[in-house]
Amino acid sequence: MTPPGPGQGRRTERLELPGVLTAEQAEQTVAALAGLQREDGAIPWFRGHHLDPWDHTEAAMALDAAGEHERAGAAYEWLARHQNPDGSWYAAYQDGDAARPTDLGVESNFCAYVAVGAWHHLLATGDDAFADRIWPTVRAAVEYVLALQQPGGQIGWRRDADGTVVSDALLTGSSSVHQALRCALALAEHRGEPQPDWELATGMLGHAVRRHPERFLDKSRYSMDWYYPVLTGTLRGPRAERRLDEGFARFVVPGRGVRCVVPNPWVTGGESAELALALWAVGRSDQALGILTDIQQLRAEDGLYWTGHVYTDDAFWPEERTSWTAAAVILAVAALCGDEPTASVFAADRLPVGLAPECC
Repeated sequence: MTPPGPGQGRRTERLELPGVLTAEQAEQTVAALAGLQREDGAIPWFRGHHLDPWDHTEAAMALDAAGEHERAGAAYEWLARHQNPDGSWYAAYQDGDAARPTDLGVESNFCAYVAVGAWHHLLATGDDAFADRIWPTVRAAVEYVLALQQPGGQIGWRRDADGTVVSDALLTGSSSVHQALRCALALAEHRGEPQPDWELATGMLGHAVRRHPERFLDKSRYSMDWYYPVLTGTLRGPRAERRLDEGFARFVVPGRGVRCVVPNPWVTGGESAELALALWAVGRSDQALGILTDIQQLRAEDGLYWTGHVYTDDAFWPEERTSWTAAAVILAVAALCGDEPTASVFAADRLPVGLAPECC
């Protein structure tokens, strides 16, 4: 499927957020993001660089939030065409070229995230024919990922190119998988195809993330490990509020954005926009708006966003403007502007929760 021409179906007037983006700026960003998409539907980090399935899906979701539904559909068709027979995708492809994977390993959260994108696309379009086409892709991906689930509920984060399973689990990755499983269950429910095994696996995984930090590798220096359980809807209520409060001063640099990793003086657009989404999801829209306002320093003249800024040197680093950074900004803005599909996926209050495990 060839993506449509520029601007067809776009609705960036709904992405106007005072202090963050004007309608014209939103239009420019979406056009720049669409311009990175290849004719085959693939969305690399930037032209000439690689594609990974997670960031490709995030970019497709941003296109849907902007009304570029045909482009988003083309991105999901790319995933369906290039899924491996076992339900997986490789961790990286050279500029979207399936014939030239650059990392023959498989990462569990990369594979699972198609379910989040597929559910978001269905909510955005109401296209049941798409749901029929994408269902086998989602089902195979979920089955692959659940084969990596450990007895404690957590998900092994990778299978190496030689087939060796890395059973160690990452809190960020497992939280992302948990959101994906809930979206997969929503899609299964929509189709009238209950998946009791997925329900149990989802409950076990959610329990592990909420109650058993010892089951995950210690990556507490990284901001993603701090906010991802909230971003993905695995934590809500007082527990989510406490988690955000505990890490806020450590990771948020006032007036600049969110550190990727402490103690480095480097704020990044993707992490900042995702934190804004997490803040919005628990009702902290004013804080979310503040974060999004701060990172407009990363906006480039073409409407894309620099990956990060080393503020002690006043330097953008690395010197790249990535599709996934722009996509994260668009999705956060869409949520704050009331885009219903984006709100449904990230508020997560209407997604299935799975079955609670019988043991602790």
